[in-house]
Amino acid sequence: MSRKYTEDEIFEKIDFTQTLLDKGEYENCKFCFCDFTKADLTEIVFVDCTFENCNLSMAELTKTAFRDVKFNNCKMLGLLFENCNEFGLSVNFYNCNLSHASFYKQKIKKTAFKNTKLQETDFTECDVSSSIFDNCDLTGAVFNFTVIEKSDFRTSFNYIIDPEKNRMKKAKFSLSGLYGLLNKYDIIVE
Repeated sequence: MSRKYTEDEIFEKIDFTQTLLDKGEYENCKFCFCDFTKADLTEIVFVDCTFENCNLSMAELTKTAFRDVKFNNCKMLGLLFENCNEFGLSVNFYNCNLSHASFYKQKIKKTAFKNTKLQETDFTECDVSSSIFDNCDLTGAVFNFTVIEKSDFRTSFNYIIDPEKNRMKKAKFSLSGLYGLLNKYDIIVE
């Protein structure tokens, strides 16, 4: 079975819950207002693609490749990025809802999370070094044996990160976020 190669195409307002996206490689494509809810994206390769105003919640990402992919204003609940193809994994998120997602053991250095909801998202054993968490809600997000060195959390909120269980050298935090680093000590910061 041959795999399809698609380049420089715009996919707009397509319901991929009804119509399957062809298996293959998509390069420099744009997906706008598309519904991928619970869609099977197994082994599909996306290179330099942009997803705008799409719903990818609960999509199947087994061996899916995201290489230099941007997500803008997307709903992405419960995505298991831990199942993605690790080779060249590079993603950025702007104004997205990534709650209940998992990046378990993935290396996603220099990732931008801007104005993104990351409630109960799992970053266990993940490498997000040199990433930017700009104005993100991290309520219940899990950082356990995570590499967050040189990452910037200064404008994010509701995080709880244990400095003893994570590599944090040169990570940036605001004074108002100090509570999230000292939470386990049950002290009062005013």
